[in-house]
Amino acid sequence: MSIELNHTIVPAHDKEAAAQFFARMFGLAVDAPFGPFSPVRINGGLTLDFADRETFEPHHYAFFVDDAEFDRIFERVQRAGIPFSADPHAKEMGRINHRKGGRGFYFRDLDGHVLEVLTRP
Repeated sequence: MSIELNHTIVPAHDKEAAAQFFARMFGLAVDAPFGPFSPVRINGGLTLDFADRETFEPHHYAFFVDDAEFDRIFERVQRAGIPFSADPHAKEMGRINHRKGGRGFYFRDLDGHVLEVLTRP
């Protein structure tokens, strides 16, 4: 059997708000609470389990999507007025990148985690 990531815990100051924000930007739904987590199903085998934490370091989460999904996510981010950048250090604000002939951009969630959306791995 190959190795497949099943879930990861995403620390948040308010797990419900963080899960709702993420689900809204990515066009997903928040699942029913599971123990202390507010999960968002990314695909058939992976959930992001948002959990309340008082302190944590921001993380980086990258999502490979097709061109149509990229357009939908990018539109939601722009419509929400969320700052975005072509690079993870926010030096190229308001731009997307075209690495490897694809498209990509970065934005931050409510807790400062860097979310990357890219069309070429």
